[in-house]
Amino acid sequence: MTTAQLDALFSLLRSRPRPADLTIPEMRGRYLKLAELLGGAPDARCQPVDADGVPAEWVAAPGVDESRAILMLHGGGYAIGSIATHRRLAFDVSAAASARVLLIDYRLAPEHPFPAAVDDAVIAWRWLLAQGLSASRLSLVGDSAGGGLVLAALVALRDQGLALPGCAVAISPWVDLEMQGASIAQRAQADPMVTEEGLHAYARLYLGRADPRSPLASPLHATLAGLPPVLVQVGSAEVLLDDALRIAERLHAAGNDVRLSVWPNMPHVFPFFAPILSEGRDGCSEIGGFIRARTA
Repeated sequence: MTTAQLDALFSLLRSRPRPADLTIPEMRGRYLKLAELLGGAPDARCQPVDADGVPAEWVAAPGVDESRAILMLHGGGYAIGSIATHRRLAFDVSAAASARVLLIDYRLAPEHPFPAAVDDAVIAWRWLLAQGLSASRLSLVGDSAGGGLVLAALVALRDQGLALPGCAVAISPWVDLEMQGASIAQRAQADPMVTEEGLHAYARLYLGRADPRSPLASPLHATLAGLPPVLVQVGSAEVLLDDALRIAERLHAAGNDVRLSVWPNMPHVFPFFAPILSEGRDGCSEIGGFIRARTA
């Protein structure tokens, strides 16, 4: 670990004010500025596509295996985030997994509350299958809310009788919209990114009048049997640590192949910071290795 890199990242994240009166457009712009600080992906081959009505973009590192693909669901509390904020992470995962990434702009709350994001993920998955790609050569990857969305999408795909991917990766997943994890309080001082107040605000925007225990909103409460292998990756310095621990435990109890990877001292979605953090690059490598081994 490069202590100087981690200290600089934590200082950057803590220096960013979190005014309670930010508008949704301001929140989205603020997230985009953070992504822009990390730089783009100049070597990426990017191609916008329409995934049956869902805006999407193919992001590919040089030399990827064109027969393998990843559906990526970005984070941002279901209310912020976009293709633009996650293009670099998509590129880093593409390079590590040697596969193309289909990064989608699923509909965001509060304009489009639950279950719009789940519906769009399922539509994009059906579109991927319609391109003639084998499900066993495909995977799902998501971070934070996108990590929860990956698990919700897997449950929806299974229940609809659709072919499932060879594997899935949930990075720092948010799977409990009631916020019952003990780490939310225990890690409050350690986490430079996520707050309990912020989680409740995003949950209200996304849920509308929906029950926070709805299985497709909070996959922690879903029936999880019959899912493909899942990597759950999380940092120890984040308030959502218990979300990752609990969903990994329940995936295992349901008979699934699950790998839990807890990275000491890492913040929320640390692979997002691969351009400036060596552990972020190592985290992407772990994701890539997991996907390559299960979609070969």
